[in-house]
Amino acid sequence: MGVRAEEFLNSFNRIEKWLKEQLNNPTNMGFSEMVRRLSRKKDSQIYSFQDDLIQMAQLRNAIVHERISADFVIAEPNEWAVKRLSEIEGALISPEKVLPRFAKKVTGFDIDISVKDILNIVARKQYSQFPIYDNGKFKGLITVRGLGIWLAIESSKGDIHLEGRTASELLETNYKQSNYQFVSGETTVYQVERMFRNQVRLEAILITKDGNPNGNLVGIIRPRDLYNNLEKE
Repeated sequence: MGVRAEEFLNSFNRIEKWLKEQLNNPTNMGFSEMVRRLSRKKDSQIYSFQDDLIQMAQLRNAIVHERISADFVIAEPNEWAVKRLSEIEGALISPEKVLPRFAKKVTGFDIDISVKDILNIVARKQYSQFPIYDNGKFKGLITVRGLGIWLAIESSKGDIHLEGRTASELLETNYKQSNYQFVSGETTVYQVERMFRNQVRLEAILITKDGNPNGNLVGIIRPRDLYNNLEKE
């Protein structure tokens, strides 16, 4: 048996073992059926790999069941198949977590910060997200998008007067629905990607060690962070 075939089978067997564990070790259930069962689960990432895995199962059967001898097989996987199966194995068995990829220093702001100060920070530092706290308790997330909507509404009433306007007013009038989600550092990148797909109003995912909104922020993910990062791979 060639080196590629051996690598392919080893990876396939590890995936098969993982599938069985996810389904509590069912008896008399083939590889392809396990893949289909897990693909129907709402939060399973198997769905993304279903077609590839079923094709890999056919190749695996050709290698194992149609070999002419122990040292000669009819079907030898090409380099792409070996690499692709290895990638799927990693995504399923050892999925990447949001940390350390999205770890970064995130600045929190007091609920009494003025709208003028927020605008100055946007102009000087080009911040686009402002996590707002009141005595250490998370209150909401002000974003440049939300800030723009607020300014547009205010301008429709006449001249905009910013004196005495604070973050608390922005949160009260412009953020009736949550535009953020908190996750722990153990959350997978796949789970985060799914959140952005399924929650159309989600503008940022905030990371704390255990997902506690009042914990120290250790990272933040915006849609462009996620997809820009994926495009570089």
